[in-house]
Amino acid sequence: MKRIAVMALAAALSACSGGNHETTTLTIATVNNSDMVRLKTLSAEYTKLHPNVRLSWVTLEENVLRQRVTTDVATRGGQFDVVTIGSYEVPIWAQRHWLLAMNDLGKGYAAGDLLPAIRDALSANGTQYASPINGEGSFTMYRTDLFAKAGIVMPAHPSWDFIATAAKKLNDPAHGVYGICLRGKAGWGENMATIVAMSNSFGARLFDEHWRPQFDTPEWKKALAVYVDLARNAGPPGMVANGFNESLALYAAGKCAIWFDSTVGAPFVTDPKTSVVADKTGFAGAPDAGLGRTANWLWTWGLAIPASSTKAAAAKSFVAWATGPDYAKLVASRFGWAAVPPGTRTSLYANPAYRRAAPFADWTLKAIAAADTRHPTIKPVPYVGVQYAAIPEFQGLGTEVGQQFAGAVAGTMTVDEALIAAQTSSKRQMATASRQ
Repeated sequence: MKRIAVMALAAALSACSGGNHETTTLTIATVNNSDMVRLKTLSAEYTKLHPNVRLSWVTLEENVLRQRVTTDVATRGGQFDVVTIGSYEVPIWAQRHWLLAMNDLGKGYAAGDLLPAIRDALSANGTQYASPINGEGSFTMYRTDLFAKAGIVMPAHPSWDFIATAAKKLNDPAHGVYGICLRGKAGWGENMATIVAMSNSFGARLFDEHWRPQFDTPEWKKALAVYVDLARNAGPPGMVANGFNESLALYAAGKCAIWFDSTVGAPFVTDPKTSVVADKTGFAGAPDAGLGRTANWLWTWGLAIPASSTKAAAAKSFVAWATGPDYAKLVASRFGWAAVPPGTRTSLYANPAYRRAAPFADWTLKAIAAADTRHPTIKPVPYVGVQYAAIPEFQGLGTEVGQQFAGAVAGTMTVDEALIAAQTSSKRQMATASRQ
C-alpha cells in the first residue's frame, strides 16, 4: 500500500510539473502589426508558465490574414486555434456560430476593466466573442519642427482644407520629406478605412436607408477628390503600396510632415528606439469638413477562438494571458509604459506612470469616444460601423472598391471613373446579396 501511495504521489507531482502531459500546440494566426509582433516575442513568458503548451505562429499581412482566416473559420477547417480578427468580423461571425464565447476567461482577466466601447465592439447580443489586443480611433500626427519652421500652427481640430494647404506647403521631396502619408494600399481595412472615414466628414455614406450604394453622390466626389489630390500632390511616391505598417515606417523615419491614421501608431512614433522624430511629434484630432462630423473611426484587433478548435481550454488560457492586465505590466517592464498596447483598459488610463509616459493617452481616449458606430455620417444609415459597414458583403465590396480608388491614385482612372466603377460594382454585389 505504501508503494502504491508513493507512486500516486509521484504521478501527481509529475502532472503538476507537466511531466506526463502531452504537449498541446496552439496555432495562432495574426496580423503583422507592431503590437502582435511584440506579443509573439514576449509569448515565451507564457510558455514558461505553461510548459506543455507550444505556440505556432502564422504571421501575415493584413489582407492575406483576413482571406486565410475567413476561409478556415467559415469552412470549419480547424487550422487555427486562435485568430486575430477585428470589430468588423465579430458580430457577423458570432451570429453564424463560428466563434466561442469569451465570458469565462477567469477572475484575473478583469473583464469589467475593458473600455465599454471596445468591449461592445467585440460582442454580439451582450456576449463577448474576442478579447482586445488594442483599441483605436483615428487622429492626426504631425512634425512639430517642420510646422514651426514653416510658421504653421496646427489647430487642435483641423479641417481638411487646412490639412491640404499645410501638406502641400511642407511637401519637400527633394529633401525626402512628403507633405502627408495616407493609406493607399487597396483593401477594405487599408485604403478604404481612411477613405470611408474621410467620406463621413464630407457627409457621404456607403448606403442609403434602402441599401442603395451612394458612390454617385456629390459628397463622395468631394471626399475622393480631396484624398486623390493629397495623395498625388503631397504624398510619397508609390502610395498605393502603403498600408498602416508602411506609413508608420515612413513617418517614424522622418519622411512625413503629417500622418492621418490610427491612434495605435502613437506609441511607436514617440519611442526614440523606433522613431527618429519621437521628440518632434504632435497630435491633433481627426480632420473635418465643417459639417459636424470628423474623419474619426473605431477599431479593435482582438484574439478569438474558432468554434472548430479542439483545444479551447488551452486557447482561452493563452488569450486571457495575452490580453489581460498582467500582460500590460510585462510590456511595461521590458519596453516602458508607453509601449503598452493602447485603447483597451480603463486601468491603463488611470495609471499615473502610463500618463507620464504616453503624451497621446488623452488623444486616444477622445478619439475612441468620438466615434459613433451607429450614426457615422450626417444622414441616416442602415448599417453599423464608421469606416466599414458591418455586413458580410462589405469585405468583398470594400476590397473591390478599394482597388478602384487605388487606381484613381495611380492615375489609371479619374476620380469620376473610379466612382462610377465603385457604384456599378457595389450595386451588382448588393443585388446578388438580395439587399436591393
